[in-house]
Amino acid sequence: MSDILAQSLAIPGLWVMLATCFIAGLVYGFAGFGAALVFMPVGTIFLPVEAAIASFNLATIVSIFTVLPRALPLVDRRGTATMVLCALPMVALGIWVLKQADVTLLRWAVIAVAAVTLVALVSGLRYRTTPGPATRAAVAGVTGFVGGSTGLLGPVLILFQLAGQDSVARSRATILVFLTITSTLLLPLMALQGALSPSAIPLGFLMFLPYGLGTKVGQALFDPAREGEYRTVSYLIIAAAILLGLPVWD
Repeated sequence: MSDILAQSLAIPGLWVMLATCFIAGLVYGFAGFGAALVFMPVGTIFLPVEAAIASFNLATIVSIFTVLPRALPLVDRRGTATMVLCALPMVALGIWVLKQADVTLLRWAVIAVAAVTLVALVSGLRYRTTPGPATRAAVAGVTGFVGGSTGLLGPVLILFQLAGQDSVARSRATILVFLTITSTLLLPLMALQGALSPSAIPLGFLMFLPYGLGTKVGQALFDPAREGEYRTVSYLIIAAAILLGLPVWD
């Protein structure tokens, strides 16, 4: 284990990834979304996509303790639990695709999903109808597949929630609860398919502190009355991560 830890400490770009983890946690804490959108474009510069997904999702387990308790009372627990259950089989399918696909292609997929999500969010996309169980199940399934194959669990759900009519606080809480639980459950699914490399585990633990600290700071900063400011800052950070993560810089 000491050898694996030493290898993790020697990974090129480690300090950049740790700093990015803090920023990702900060965004997640105050906006309720965007952590993977911040980290994955940068993390995949230094790590294979599988390792970036595994280590980052291990780090995000800390969200169970830092942000989940305050978010749970605000959500429809039954509806959110149903969405998590609908997402998991598609997460497993997405992981299988992750194992088969070309690394460079996956990096471009990460960038593309993040960019499309950002454009849709900035455009202010909204829907007026109340989604039923079938719609929520479909959204959860697509969310799971995209998350399993690219590490970006958030985009589809973010668009679904932020384009709806829920209050800022409830939308944020729903996204937080879904992403925190699903990200945690993604890890055993990766392990079952042999996609959880031993080297990702100590790296994930190294990311625990900066990510957890970021979520606490972000949560302390959250104020529903300043929604516009939060979204603007989050969008700018996501855009910067997308630009930095472009494979053309390799």
